[in-house]
Amino acid sequence: MQLDRLAALSQPQGRIGIAAIRELLTRLGDPQDRLSPVFHVAGTNGKGSTCAFLGAMLEAEGLRVHATISPHLVRYNERIRIAGKVIGDDLLAALLREVLDTAQGLEISFFEATIAAAFLAFARHPADACVIEVGLGGRFDATNVIARPTVCGIASLGLDHERFLLAPEEGTPSEPLARIAFEKAGVAKRGVPLVTQSYLPEATREIVAASKRAGALLAMRGRDWEATTGRHLDYRDRQGALRLPLPALPGAHQADNAALAVAILRHQDQIAVSPEALASGIQTAHWPARLQRLGKGPLTALAPGRTVWLDGGHNPDAGAAIARHFDDQRLHLIIGMLANKEPHAIIAPLGESVSSLTVIPVPGHEHHEAGVFGSGAIAAPDVASALAALPDDGLPVLVCGSLYLAGEVLRLNRELPD
Repeated sequence: MQLDRLAALSQPQGRIGIAAIRELLTRLGDPQDRLSPVFHVAGTNGKGSTCAFLGAMLEAEGLRVHATISPHLVRYNERIRIAGKVIGDDLLAALLREVLDTAQGLEISFFEATIAAAFLAFARHPADACVIEVGLGGRFDATNVIARPTVCGIASLGLDHERFLLAPEEGTPSEPLARIAFEKAGVAKRGVPLVTQSYLPEATREIVAASKRAGALLAMRGRDWEATTGRHLDYRDRQGALRLPLPALPGAHQADNAALAVAILRHQDQIAVSPEALASGIQTAHWPARLQRLGKGPLTALAPGRTVWLDGGHNPDAGAAIARHFDDQRLHLIIGMLANKEPHAIIAPLGESVSSLTVIPVPGHEHHEAGVFGSGAIAAPDVASALAALPDDGLPVLVCGSLYLAGEVLRLNRELPD
């Protein structure tokens, strides 16, 4: 019942700002002011993986860690984790009932209600740390009500959610990537470390300017810390050097996300995390639907003798990361993309590596039809049909294009995120 009430909410049209979530939290007793040390992470790509590494590193130190992430893949409960475990149904229902009853007359959004429920849970159940992933942007994101996080981080930057993040507004940068950086850097707080990756010059200028305006303590890759990869992840900052293992998560880009998590932990002084815990977290972090190799299940049984990969990426940076991982290896692509996404964001970086391209719907959402992807694309009604129709050539398969589609794939293959 509470999830039905939640699903009925939508983003109020034309509203910009976080006044509504602030009012809701005030009515709830300001739980955001009673949280354990908060690790707040923004970014276009990589913020979820960075949060996964942070949580795994903190837990490897023996700490109790709460987390909120978005979106969920299969079950709404995935958005709120209490001490590393997906929130239970009974507690979730009670929290949502309290939030939605309290929000009467406020016109809050789905995400704002979710964040309010998460903050209530975190305030009432003691922990050693809270890992908070920004939902959209940063400046006006519902998570940005936390006045004094322990540390803020910004993962990689790229173009995504342009309708919201590039909406015309006086006094904001006109260059698209600079505007994205401006929005993400809205998480910066006075006296709080702001730990970032390195960026193109137009984005770097905005990050530096935003940190100065806010009075944040900027720690930028290439200036204040560095990391390189070979057989190991070699990390360096003013405290010294560390030789760490490479991530177990597939994809070369995950080393960058792991390095950012290390830098975030080493640029704050509220929680000490040993090099051993950093190394353990790098190897044990789990983040589904990001270059995930699917296991045995009903879907993969339809493609015997071949590897089936799953990725929820849907923007050009995600496409570039996927292309680096497969490194010109021939593969079959099964893609479903929302209608508001650039259809060639994934297929363009893969180029001639794509042996076949099958386009499928994204269940429950407006999506691109096969014709948008060019004359070589074929249509299938669903992922099972697409897998069953592949030629018997043993080439790997990548199912990609949408986190909504990724969640459906995990559900059908009975690999529910825990």
